Amino acid sequence: MPVVSRLPVASRLPVLALLLVLLAAATATGCGQEGSPPVKGPQPEDLPEYRVATDFRLPDSRTWEQAKKRGRLVIGVKEDQPYLGEKDPATGRYSGFDIEIARMLAASLGFDPDKQIEFRTVASANRETALQNGQIDYYVGTYTINDKRKKQVGFAGPYYMAGQSLLVRKDEKDIKGPQDLAGKRVCSATGSTPYQRLQSEYPETELVSYDTYSVCVDNLLSYQVDAVSTDDTILLGYAAKVPDELKVVGEPFSKEPYGVGVPRNDTALRFALDDALAAHEKNGDWKKAYDATLGLSGNPAPQPPPIDRYPAS
Repeated sequence: MPVVSRLPVASRLPVLALLLVLLAAATATGCGQEGSPPVKGPQPEDLPEYRVATDFRLPDSRTWEQAKKRGRLVIGVKEDQPYLGEKDPATGRYSGFDIEIARMLAASLGFDPDKQIEFRTVASANRETALQNGQIDYYVGTYTINDKRKKQVGFAGPYYMAGQSLLVRKDEKDIKGPQDLAGKRVCSATGSTPYQRLQSEYPETELVSYDTYSVCVDNLLSYQVDAVSTDDTILLGYAAKVPDELKVVGEPFSKEPYGVGVPRNDTALRFALDDALAAHEKNGDWKKAYDATLGLSGNPAPQPPPIDRYPAS
């Protein structure tokens, strides 16, 4: 349906100019829409170095054995989430907290994170399929652990606790929380937990979905939607990039434990990743990685959530 902007043409120019920058960056990446480069992104010199485990073996893990023969790990990630998982369209370099989690775990599995990782962008709706088909060895990308997904894949962790929230334009006055979404156009990622929650718990919301949140943000900036909803960590990153245009409103209205997705029957790999997470939390790598990435959005590092070593099914 046609969308009528509420701003006069002159007032829309800064927003439209910013939108063109975002769309240009998205075109440059090809696979998956990309947001504009962060105003202040993770700096390589601030990131921790991870000790690569020597003589590590995991013979009970088919996934690990295949990766060892291949000579590298193939890790599924996001590419459009500032400070979490973002790909630089100019260099192809991935950065963010999730990327650092993926790298530190690779080191614990005996793979050099600088030489033996292939990052592969996988959209939210395709994560289970990618793990089930062996297209990736594990997945680190704001992947909420829940019982429904545990029937399809396994989860190590959680390594972070997020919560669903709302991103709106800076001039928005009417939306202060999910109770204000009736009749509003709200965008989220196809197949994501936030989309499903809005669909079931706030049915009067007019939902719009795309494969990536960067497209949702483009639509928010151009007045095609009224809000974007996903985890507060993701939204804080977008707001930090364009603080004069966007803001996060209200308190989080869910708990989203982020886990590392693995093939469902590879319990050996799952437990090895649980051990690795615990070790990196204890030795300070987890906090250093957070401070150099997600911490740039202004939120101090929280305590990591307890790891759930649930039994094999």
